[in-house]
Amino acid sequence: MDVDRLLPTPEAADLIALTREIADKELSPRVDEHEAAETYPEGLFTTLGEAGLLGLAYPEEFGGGGQPYEVYLQVLEELAARWAAVAVATSVHTLACHPLHSFGTPDQKERWLPAMLAGETIGGYSLSEPQAGSDAAALSCKAERTDDGAAYRVTGNKAWITHGGKAGFYALFARTAPGSHGISCFLAPGAADGLTFGKPERKMGLQAVPTTSAHWDGALLDSDRLIGDEGQGLQIAFSALDCGRLGIAACATGLAQAALDAAVDYANERTTFGRRIVDHQGLGFLLADMAAAVDSARATYLDAARRRDLGRPFSRQASAAKLIATDAAMKVTTDAVQVLGGYGYTRDFPVERYMREAKIMQIFEGTNQIQRLVISRGLAR
Repeated sequence: MDVDRLLPTPEAADLIALTREIADKELSPRVDEHEAAETYPEGLFTTLGEAGLLGLAYPEEFGGGGQPYEVYLQVLEELAARWAAVAVATSVHTLACHPLHSFGTPDQKERWLPAMLAGETIGGYSLSEPQAGSDAAALSCKAERTDDGAAYRVTGNKAWITHGGKAGFYALFARTAPGSHGISCFLAPGAADGLTFGKPERKMGLQAVPTTSAHWDGALLDSDRLIGDEGQGLQIAFSALDCGRLGIAACATGLAQAALDAAVDYANERTTFGRRIVDHQGLGFLLADMAAAVDSARATYLDAARRRDLGRPFSRQASAAKLIATDAAMKVTTDAVQVLGGYGYTRDFPVERYMREAKIMQIFEGTNQIQRLVISRGLAR
């Protein structure tokens, strides 16, 4: 993959070049082994953190990269083109940093944010529950103040946590009062008495990074781990999800680009009836449609990111980007399998893995049906 990118500064171009170098050296040689064996790539996120790739979208004053969102997302796309699971986990880590950065007090930021942005500790996002996925207001995990007010006692179950059991901290959303205004946000440590994790889910794809449930059995969180005000949790969660949806859009675009590249390479090498298959019009047109879908996905997420960078509303555009990019990834990866024919259905080529990985991107960070709901409600307003 060597996309000709329109980047805003020479510094951004250097960053993309660095990302490609690291991704080709550290991700590409390891992805097949770890995905096939379903083993966690120990030390890899430390490497990404040391390279400055885990805090790109946050201010330099806290150790972040100070990059525009449009640049951060293109870095994410480069990672996803080599290893989707790692890119998704990087997006989730960035998402998990958002509540502290945007709603934390100066003391909280100074205490915790630098290590998070440096990748010294990796984050997970703990919003969903077994009975509360798309309907976040229905969550039931409770955080009750202790009698002395010094801590919160957390009880309940959370689900679908990327990096579950591996992360050093979690953006945790729990109920502190009844009703939709009774949800609060906490910066929870990755290990605590009374916190345990379920076995990793047996997933269709993204198998190298675990997705687990979490079980809170009266674990205590110091009161200074409350982010924002009590009852502000859903506002915090939804503001973070707008950014997270852009992250998934970028990951989906990188995955689609990888599938397109594999299909084009194969079509240029394979011959039938004395001609390269890329020279057959039916196949050439299919590849053209795949390329157009990838270009459209990239343009859509960049438009939303640029709106965010300018301080303009971007919620509807983020949902559109997530919808368009993930639907494109599903179609492009499926078409890539078709281009390779029988070989595409085997694990000797990566396109079957790309197809499996694309499916979840239509589901997490809000299903594409939820994205349509967000877009339609925006239009109604």
